[in-house]
Amino acid sequence: MKGWMGKIRALFLLSSLALILSGCGRENLTAFLPKGYGAEVSLNLIIISLAVMIFVFIVVMIIYTVVLVKYRRKKGQEDYIPKQTEGNKALEIIWTVIPILLLVIIAVPTVSATFDLADESEKEDTLNIKVTGNQYWWHFSYEDEEIQTSQDLYIPVGKRIYLNMVSSDVLHSFWVPSITGKMDTNPENENTMYIEAYEEGVYWGKCAELCGPSHSLMDFKIVAVSEEEYNQWVTDMQNFDAEAVPETASAQEGQELFQNNCISCHALGSSPVAVAPNLTDFGNRTKIAGVLDFDKETLVGWISNPEEFKEGNKMTNAEYLKNGSLSEEEISKIADYLLQLKPTTITPESATN
Repeated sequence: MKGWMGKIRALFLLSSLALILSGCGRENLTAFLPKGYGAEVSLNLIIISLAVMIFVFIVVMIIYTVVLVKYRRKKGQEDYIPKQTEGNKALEIIWTVIPILLLVIIAVPTVSATFDLADESEKEDTLNIKVTGNQYWWHFSYEDEEIQTSQDLYIPVGKRIYLNMVSSDVLHSFWVPSITGKMDTNPENENTMYIEAYEEGVYWGKCAELCGPSHSLMDFKIVAVSEEEYNQWVTDMQNFDAEAVPETASAQEGQELFQNNCISCHALGSSPVAVAPNLTDFGNRTKIAGVLDFDKETLVGWISNPEEFKEGNKMTNAEYLKNGSLSEEEISKIADYLLQLKPTTITPESATN
């Protein structure tokens, strides 16, 4: 009896834990609250698959219970041999046909969705964005608008946007659970998918392919804004002046230090250089390096020792870190310059408000 009570308690504890954990997570980082066409299609497939699996589980458990009760060994029947059913054609047909039908129920909508989400018939008539996966950050090139950004991808709500994906190094996987499913980025070939956000908002994205020690920190965001705000964002980004003089003396010195130490890797404006993230709208972001709190102290810490926050990132090999050419005060001035890079009033807050 004690053994059974222990098992019951363990089962109750695990069930309670599973129930509690099912409520964890973020609204903008889940496939179960779809805010885009691809995510809605994925959720429908998940529901179909779960329904089939639950049906199979229930049927198996019913048969198991019936057999357990009806054919259990009874007193006085220790040598009793039940009637054998091998060679029963009806049973063999049933347990062959039923699994095939269940697989068809799952396969047909899955194949249909696969072709639907791979449809490129509207590609020439809509916005195309080249997505490049890097260790451990994302770069976005707006192919027809001459805009380069990193980490934050701005799109107009309610529009189909085509993403043409590649990798600059190893395999990565682009995934925004609330908007769409996953798509691998490869060094050898370009993969294409389209996204469409139903509502304005900021949606978190993840790399879903193990790509190195900081794989779990390779986050990014899709910022879906109204079409009017998106057009304003495009205009502001296209008119960005990388040579504009900052207002404060500290930021002005930081601009010069940035030009002398950082511009060989980081780009500003429409420059296609993408050795490191484009920093044009850095001051409008809400995260540093995709995952860190957005404040000056954290930014100074990141510039001073990026390896502490993202193991294996390429900034660790920067010349200013190798030769120690920048003092803490100079790094602070570079941070002042970066924090004032706000070419537009359209920010992630615009989407959430």
